[in-house]
Amino acid sequence: MPQLAETYACAPSTERGRGILISGDPKSNSILYCNGRSVIIRYLDRPLDVQVYGEHGYPATVARYSPNGEWIASGDVSGTVRIWGTHNDFVLKNEFRVLSGRIDDIQWSPDSQRIVASGDGKGKSLVRAFMWDSGSNVGDFDGHSRRALSCAFKPTRPFRIVTCGEDFLVNFYEGPPFKFKLSHRDHTNFVNCVRFSPDGNRFISVSSDKKGILYDAKTGDKIGELSSEDGHKGSIYAVSWSPDSMQVLTVSADKSAKLWEISEDNNGVVKKTLTCPGAGGVDDMLVGCLWQNDHIVTVSLGGTIYLYSASDLDKAPIEFSGHIKNVSSLIVLKSEPKFILSSSYDGVILKWIQGVGYSGKLERKVVSQIKCFAAVEEEIVSSGFDNKVWRFSLRGDQCGDGDCIDVGNQPKDVGLALLSPDLALVSIDTGVVLLRGTKVVSTIQLGFTVTACSVSPNGTEAIVGGEDGKLHVYSLTGDTLKEEAVLEKHRGAITVIRYSPDVSMIASADANREAVVWDCASREVKLKNMLFHTARINCLAWSPNSSMVATGSLDTCVIVYEVEKPAASRMTIKGAHLGGVYGLAFIDDDSVVSSGEDACIRLWKVTPQ
Repeated sequence: MPQLAETYACAPSTERGRGILISGDPKSNSILYCNGRSVIIRYLDRPLDVQVYGEHGYPATVARYSPNGEWIASGDVSGTVRIWGTHNDFVLKNEFRVLSGRIDDIQWSPDSQRIVASGDGKGKSLVRAFMWDSGSNVGDFDGHSRRALSCAFKPTRPFRIVTCGEDFLVNFYEGPPFKFKLSHRDHTNFVNCVRFSPDGNRFISVSSDKKGILYDAKTGDKIGELSSEDGHKGSIYAVSWSPDSMQVLTVSADKSAKLWEISEDNNGVVKKTLTCPGAGGVDDMLVGCLWQNDHIVTVSLGGTIYLYSASDLDKAPIEFSGHIKNVSSLIVLKSEPKFILSSSYDGVILKWIQGVGYSGKLERKVVSQIKCFAAVEEEIVSSGFDNKVWRFSLRGDQCGDGDCIDVGNQPKDVGLALLSPDLALVSIDTGVVLLRGTKVVSTIQLGFTVTACSVSPNGTEAIVGGEDGKLHVYSLTGDTLKEEAVLEKHRGAITVIRYSPDVSMIASADANREAVVWDCASREVKLKNMLFHTARINCLAWSPNSSMVATGSLDTCVIVYEVEKPAASRMTIKGAHLGGVYGLAFIDDDSVVSSGEDACIRLWKVTPQ
């Protein structure tokens, strides 16, 4: 049976102008963040060790470990909090509808018995504290008139809760049961994050007014500020205390992270400024941070996680990254080591190496959305939603400047002749466009609605699939197509066509969930009854030795067939990607890599039975 070998995690979902509140568990050295409906658990010392919780019905926003490390509480945009176990298959303990709108922050009480959540909602219900097992309220939290962006639970007795939000307020509550005690109006913009020090003596609030203010944790009185000298030049989005409660870490829209020494008179002075090694664009704004054990973690708007050593701040950070949006295509380059290239809907192209994981982002001068993506060793061809086809040369970690050609219609699919990659076949609604380099050599109207295409490695044959489920086989001479045959078997629009590596077979799939393998010479069906998906097939891939074909579907499954065996002896990977599988490629004859709506990439070992 297929075994999951590696997961290359997605990056945290980010939003311009907002911070993200990541958290972790010091005992297991893991961190939690959210992307789409998934909560991601990553281990800072083992980047390929990734777990994904995908049981939320709506996009997840924030997740927190209980202080004893046994449970995780995660919230989503519908106002629901789910409490689930960190071990034994994430067993669900409870689910509560806490707010009527999005949850922005969650904190546990130090005894793991109570939870406070803050966020958006109707009326005054923007903060709620409740018992973790029964969901019953433990206090009354009026005092905010706009979205409550952050909340914190004092980690020592007597218990206190503090909240902050878009109404520029920092509110302090005593309890339990919790009652409003006092409010601070010292900030002049959104207050983005509030956190108690681990020793329970102080708490700090940070704001889009570029200020950080310190308070007494027992009384709630203001006691100090972060110095404006050498301070942040942009909104401060998040703050995290050092384990010894003597320093704080802040991150800002000014693309820097700062470590502040908190003195005995409760003021903070900058001890060190960390500038992350990005290119200095908008994506390099820092929106999240966490200080955990010796690890200092910062997160950029572009989703890159930088990992510093607190004991050696001059050391360059380790970078993790991933896709934020649906990964729509995958290509394996036959270089050594073999690179996996993945592209996502938002135009990001990332490089991965088996056994290593993230290996860099391909920087392009023009970042455009990507719908179709093809590549050979030194060249990438892509198209988006703007009628343009791009060609980039690929050298090291960079794409060349790239040339684009407007094909006059939105490309549906792109096929490259692997042995003469100068030739590209682009399908558009009404026919196909033949490209040589970046020149359109002919635009051919075919008289049917085109949905997919493929061109043989040597560039002498093209197959075009239609809305009507037929495969049209053409011989390609010069710049003209001549129809040789029409293959009929599918009962839905063709979604994907691929030649086998030895060019003896073709595999095709349709929107009506069926795949077919054809013999190239006789044009007869070679493997039929491949009807085991329950929704449209989005992608398919051949193993290098042409003995196996894999299909990926909207039904979240990957199915691997052996061509010489009946379709019934298939191998099925259920739930490969939450939301559907969109990319597939074989790395070698027993490893297939898949990608999908959940923005993750997974590598499976598939050994023929």
